[in-house]
Amino acid sequence: MRSLPKLCVLLLAAGLLIAPASGAAASKSKKKKSKTEEVAKPKVDKYTKMFVNDKSCLTAKGPFLTLHKLKGKLYVEVPLKTIGREMLIASTISEASDTNLGTIGYKPTDPIHVKFTRIDTTIYLSQAVVPPVHDTNDPHMSKAIGRSTLPPIMHSYPLVCYNRDSSAMVIEMTKFFSGDNELLAPIKSTKGGVVNITGKFKSEGSVIDQIKSFEDNVTVKSYLSYSVTADLLGLMVIKKDEPMTVKVTRTILLLPEEAMRPRLADSRIGIFLTDMSRINGKKDKIEDFSVINRWNIQPKDLEAWKRGELVEPVKPIVFYLDDAFPALWREPIRRGVLRWNKAFEKIGFKNVMHIEDFPKDDPEFDPDNLKYSCIRYVPAAVANAMGPSWVDPRSGEIINASVLMYNDVVKLAANWRFVQTAQVDERVRGKELPDDVFQESLEYILAHEVGHCLGLMHNMAASSAFPVDSLRSASFTQQHGTTPSIMDYARFNYVAQPGDKGVKLTPPDLGPYDDYVIKYAYTPLPDKKDMFDEEKTIRGWIDEKVGDPIYRYGRQQVIARYDPTAIEEDLGDDHIKAGDYGIGNLKYVLSHMEEWITDEEDPDLKIRTELYEAAAGQFARYVNAVMLNVGGIYLTDVNSNTAGGPQAVSVPKELQRASLKWVLAQMKDSAWLEQPALTEKLPLHVDLSFILRFNFCRAFFTYYKNVTLSSHIADDPYTPQEYMDDLYNIVFESTIKGGPVSPSERLIQRMFVDAAADVASSEAKRMKLGGIAEAYAPSVDEIALMGLDRSGIVERYLGPLREAEEEHGKGYVASQLWNSDALSSGYGWQYNVQLRSIDESRALFVNVNDRILKLLRSRVKSATGETRAHYQGMIYVLERSLFPSQKN
Repeated sequence: MRSLPKLCVLLLAAGLLIAPASGAAASKSKKKKSKTEEVAKPKVDKYTKMFVNDKSCLTAKGPFLTLHKLKGKLYVEVPLKTIGREMLIASTISEASDTNLGTIGYKPTDPIHVKFTRIDTTIYLSQAVVPPVHDTNDPHMSKAIGRSTLPPIMHSYPLVCYNRDSSAMVIEMTKFFSGDNELLAPIKSTKGGVVNITGKFKSEGSVIDQIKSFEDNVTVKSYLSYSVTADLLGLMVIKKDEPMTVKVTRTILLLPEEAMRPRLADSRIGIFLTDMSRINGKKDKIEDFSVINRWNIQPKDLEAWKRGELVEPVKPIVFYLDDAFPALWREPIRRGVLRWNKAFEKIGFKNVMHIEDFPKDDPEFDPDNLKYSCIRYVPAAVANAMGPSWVDPRSGEIINASVLMYNDVVKLAANWRFVQTAQVDERVRGKELPDDVFQESLEYILAHEVGHCLGLMHNMAASSAFPVDSLRSASFTQQHGTTPSIMDYARFNYVAQPGDKGVKLTPPDLGPYDDYVIKYAYTPLPDKKDMFDEEKTIRGWIDEKVGDPIYRYGRQQVIARYDPTAIEEDLGDDHIKAGDYGIGNLKYVLSHMEEWITDEEDPDLKIRTELYEAAAGQFARYVNAVMLNVGGIYLTDVNSNTAGGPQAVSVPKELQRASLKWVLAQMKDSAWLEQPALTEKLPLHVDLSFILRFNFCRAFFTYYKNVTLSSHIADDPYTPQEYMDDLYNIVFESTIKGGPVSPSERLIQRMFVDAAADVASSEAKRMKLGGIAEAYAPSVDEIALMGLDRSGIVERYLGPLREAEEEHGKGYVASQLWNSDALSSGYGWQYNVQLRSIDESRALFVNVNDRILKLLRSRVKSATGETRAHYQGMIYVLERSLFPSQKN
C-alpha cells in the first residue's frame, strides 16, 4: 500500500510532461524556447555583411585578386597564395580634358614592380627587388643576397577582414587608386625643365569608377582631378590654376613565376635595355651589365624548327587596332605591323605578328589594360607617332607595347612628301596627298614605330652607308630603298632629281640591319644553359659584321652631337653632295608651287604657307647636316675582344674645311628662299632667309669648341687656329677684296664680331658656356628640325625658347629638356666631354678681333653708305672688347 502513492506521483509527473502546457506554465515554456533559438542562430561575419549582403557592393571576382567597390571605397581581396608574387602596376590615360597634358592611351610613368608582403594581420605593398645574378647553388651567397635585397615597404594596409574560408585577406586601397599617388600620377609637378608644371591634386574631384578582375590581372578606373599651373622657363605662363580631369586605368598584372631567360646586350647593336648586376665570388667587384628588351618568342615545335622548318610561336605578338581610326588609315596600319613577319621568317618563325580589330563582344578586353598591346588613334594636333613598350624588369621581356598615332601625322607625311619628292613625283603636287601616297607614307611611319615596340632603337648611322649617287639609281633604290634600316630617320628620297625615272622614293620595307637585329634578339638558343652560355654565339653574330657600314649602329645623339654620320633627316654618305641635290630640288619645287597649288584651291594661303615653311625647314636640315662635319668626330662602338675601332676618329681636315666654306656660302646665298609670287601675298614678315641665317650663325660661331676637341684627338688636325683663319677669310672675303658688302654678308659679319667680342671680353660668360652646357649640344632650332623633342614643346614654343637660348647660350634649352626627360627617352647616350682644360678660345678670339679691327680701320674711309656705317658699328664693338678701359 505504501508504494501506491509513489506510483501515482510518477504517473502524474509523466502526465504533466506529456500533456500540453497552458496558462503561465505555457508562457514560461515559450520564453525558454525562444531564448534557446536566439543563442543557436549563426552570427553574420564582417565579410558577408559588407561584400555579400550589402546589395550596393560591386564585386569583380578573380583567382589572382578580387575587387570590391563599396560606398565609394575600394577593397582588395588578396588570396594568401598571391602574397609574395611579383606584379607590375601600370597607369594608362583613358580620357583627358586636355590632351596637351594627357595623351590618350599613354602611360606617363613606367609600371612599378611590386609585390604584397605580410606581417601578422597587416599587408604591405612592397617594391620588388631584382637581386643580382649569382650562383644559386651556393647557400652562403644566396643567404647574403637575401639579406641585402629586402623589399622596401611602400604602403601598409591593415586587415579589414578575412574572406569566409580565411583563404584571403581584405584590405582597403582607395587612396592608392583615387588619391594623390605620385608613383602613378598622370600629372606630375616638375621643376627645372623647359616647362615647369605644378599640379595640385583635388580630392573632391577624384573618385573610383569601374573595377574588373581577370585570371592574372585586375583593372581599376578612376577619375583624378587637378588644378594645373605651367610656365615656360619662367618666361611665360601657359596655364594658371586651370582645372583638369583625367580618367586613368590602373592595371595590376601578375608576372610569371619563372622569368624568361634574358639575353645579353651589346653596345654595337641598337636595342632598348634593362640594367642588371652580377655577383661572382671569384671576382673582386659587382659587375653591372644590360640585357635586351624583347618579347618571349619560342617555337611551338622545337624539333621542326631545328630541322629548318617555319614554325609558329607558342605565343604570337598581337596588336589590337583602335576602332577610332579613320577608315583610310586602317589598311596601311595592318600592313605596317605584318611587315615584320618577313624578318621573323628569316630566323624560322611564321605568323609572329598579328593585328586584330578591337573586339566588340569580349567583356574582358580593355585597350588600356596592360595585358593588351594596342595601336591607338590620338585626336590631337601633334605631328608625331610613338612606339613605347614596357618590360618585366627581371628579364627584359616585353609585356606590353603600344603605338600612338597622333592625328597631325597626316600633315607631317604630306609636308615631307611635297618638299622632298615633288620634283619627281607628280602625284604629290597638290594641296593634299592622294590616298595611295598617303597610305604608302603611313605604312612606313607605322612600321618604324612597331620596330620600337619590338625593342629596336633608332639607328641614325644607317643611311650614311649608301653612296649619294646610288639614290638616283632606279635599280638600286627599288632593291634597297633609301637606307639599310627602317629605324633611321631617313624619310623620303630628296636626292632624286627631276627626270630621274623609276627611282624609289620611300625607305625599304625592312633593311638588312633590321633583319640583323631581329636575328640577334629573337633567335632561340635552346642548347645553351643560360644567357652567359649564349654570349660567345651572339657576340659572334656581331663580330661577323664589324666594319660593314650596312650593319653599323649609330646611337641617336640628343644632348651632345658629335658624329655627322649618325644624325636624323639625312641621306647618303656625303652631306655636301646630298645638300646640293636637295637644295636644287627645293628651288625647283618652290618655283612651281604657285602653279601646282592655285589661289582657287588655297584662297587663304594656309596650305602654301605651311609648305613654304616646310621647305625652309628642309633647307635648314641640309645645312645642319654639313655643319656637323666641322669639328665632327666619327663614333663607333667596339668590343675590345674583337676587330674594329678606334672608337673616335676626327672628321678629316679637308672635309671640315670644305664644310665650313659650303655652309657659309649657303648663308650668303639663300635669297632664293624668297619667292615673290608667294611671299608678297603673306602678311608683314621678315624674310625667312634672314631668319635662318641669323639662327644658323648664332649656333655656328660656337663651333670653335667642337674643333678644339676634334683636333685634340686627330692625327692630322684641323686646328682651332686654322678654323679661325678660314672663318676670317670667308666671312670677310668682300671686305678683304675692298668690294661692297651685301646685306646677307653684313649680318654674318656682325654676328661673328658680336660672338668674337663676347668670348674675348667676358671671362665669366666664357667659362659658363665653355663646358657641358654648350660644346656639341644641339641648338633650339636643331632640336626642332631633327625631331629630338618627342614632347613637341620646342616646336610649339620655338620663339621664346630662341630668346632664352640667346640669353643663356647654345645648349641651355637642350640641358633643360634633358633635365626634364623630354628629349627622346633612352636614346641620348652620348654625353658631353668637358673641354675647359684644352680650351684656348680667349686667345684665339682676341687675336682674330685684332685682325678684324685692323682690316676694318683700313677699309672704313673708302667705304660708302651702308657698308661704311656697318664697318663703323663693328669697330665700336671691337674697340670696347679689346680696350675695355676706354669704354668711358
